[in-house]
Amino acid sequence: MTDQELKERTQQTAEKLFAGGAKLDRPYSLWREFDHDLANDFSRFITGNLYSRTVLTIQERQMAACAMLAALRAKDELKVHANAALNVGCDPHKLVEIFFQTATYAGMPAVNEALTAFKEVLQARNEWPLK
Repeated sequence: MTDQELKERTQQTAEKLFAGGAKLDRPYSLWREFDHDLANDFSRFITGNLYSRTVLTIQERQMAACAMLAALRAKDELKVHANAALNVGCDPHKLVEIFFQTATYAGMPAVNEALTAFKEVLQARNEWPLK
């Protein structure tokens, strides 16, 4: 794959994930403030190479990311990926179930933080309360 093809695939995948829904600061913006070239390298690897693979669907990747971020209690990053999950068609009720599932491995404080973050995303998208 050429550099141009990778750049285009990165942009297409990022558009699917991050273009709609809640207006959130993406980590990429922060990375660029410190090192523009490294930010592009990270973005091409994560979004252009990893997220565009077809072994898992983009929805499955986002649900996995949300589960891991919930367990890590990475609230800001979780908000970005929960919004992205909704942007690519993940069922919000399944995301709630995933957040409750983290209780077994990360405890109820992680569940509470994940649900709080997800509620904030849903409110920002004018999709709260869930139906």
